[in-house]
Amino acid sequence: MRGPSRPPAERRILLETMGLVEFSRMAAPQAAASAPRPEPHEPRPAAVAVHTPIAAAASAEVVKASDLESLDAVHAAVRSCRACGLCDTRKQAVPGVGHAHAHWMVVGEGPGEQEDVQGEPFVGASGALLDAMLATLGLERNPGPPSRQVFIANAVKCRPPGNRTPSADELAACRPFLQQQLALVRPRMVLALGRVAAQSLLGSEAPVGRLRGKVHQLHDGTPVVVSYHPAYLLRQPWEKARAWEDLCLAASHLDSKGQP
Repeated sequence: MRGPSRPPAERRILLETMGLVEFSRMAAPQAAASAPRPEPHEPRPAAVAVHTPIAAAASAEVVKASDLESLDAVHAAVRSCRACGLCDTRKQAVPGVGHAHAHWMVVGEGPGEQEDVQGEPFVGASGALLDAMLATLGLERNPGPPSRQVFIANAVKCRPPGNRTPSADELAACRPFLQQQLALVRPRMVLALGRVAAQSLLGSEAPVGRLRGKVHQLHDGTPVVVSYHPAYLLRQPWEKARAWEDLCLAASHLDSKGQP
């Protein structure tokens, strides 16, 4: 598995920011050496798993998301959506942010407290870690060429109260919006961060530990690599090594296809 190609000094700075001490691996904290791990992990060879399309939600308020012809239109519809009860508790919806034709798309779970306030996905400590992770791939949120850009969205567009896990109905209400974002951006690689994101994209309820380590595909052939959510990595920092492996897998897969 080959990691992103960057000057050694720059790689070291980026990986130290992310929590790495070496380019090829992240060292686990000594205190975590004997700590129990939430999920078992067995090494698995990279493979391609094809998944069925994202299911459409039953709500009449959102089933026409596929008729929206621009990201601006999708995001306007998200902000006015009242397809589930989250509209009653949110401060504002968080549609997504990034380049309209970004080569990479990041999908998380749902907005947290700060995202609900600021209206942008992945802010605060989780956002800073995500930015550091993306920087190791030469990617950034700021304006620039599509090959260096990401589009960032969530499976659920409104914050669940208390940051609880979104319900099946809430995920279903937002799926058409996520599906249309994918159709409009047409990313060359999707990073699904966390179990809920993987569930929404792939239709699988398997834990992240079983889904990572391989390249999945959406129905249109778009590759998906599953990894841990930055919020989880902040709680379980020794898992950053596995997240780094996932980033390398995604980058090497695109490299094998001759894509940036």
